[in-house]
Amino acid sequence: MTDSLQSNEPPKLNSVGEFFAQALAIEVEATERYSLLADQMEVHNNKEIAAIFRKMALIEAEHRNEIARRAGDALVAGRPASFSWTGPDGPEAIDCEGVHYLMTPRRALTLARFNEERAVKYFEAIAAAAINPQIATFAAEMAADERNHVIWVDQWLDQLAPDEAGWDDDPDPPVHSE
Repeated sequence: MTDSLQSNEPPKLNSVGEFFAQALAIEVEATERYSLLADQMEVHNNKEIAAIFRKMALIEAEHRNEIARRAGDALVAGRPASFSWTGPDGPEAIDCEGVHYLMTPRRALTLARFNEERAVKYFEAIAAAAINPQIATFAAEMAADERNHVIWVDQWLDQLAPDEAGWDDDPDPPVHSE
């Protein structure tokens, strides 16, 4: 897994509204990405992984709704006003290159854990760099929420046996025409 965030620098946020726009955009993207991956796994008849990704999408949607509730009037018309990050995707969106249609529950949760850890670091960096004490407080709360997600994924992983070697061997790989 590679970290698609291209810089360790946290974004420069000038207002609590910008912070919440950023946090909300991260959760919206994570929800959408998990839903997309669940759809893809269903197409490949990997229903166990589809169910995991659906559950992760639900968790991210609940977190999105909590952020919107916390933000209150700080958001413009209840939507993100503007946001930016230093990579092509937000810090909590699974890189689709790490997804394999034969993936195991352990592999799916390992991808999810990587992104939860990345979100922790992202919000910790915002909290550490924030000049506005409200932004620092909210970012620290978000980092704590994401740490709880890491713990939850770790508990789920602890219940799974290690993957067998060759879990991603494809006896009938796709044929590409040149």
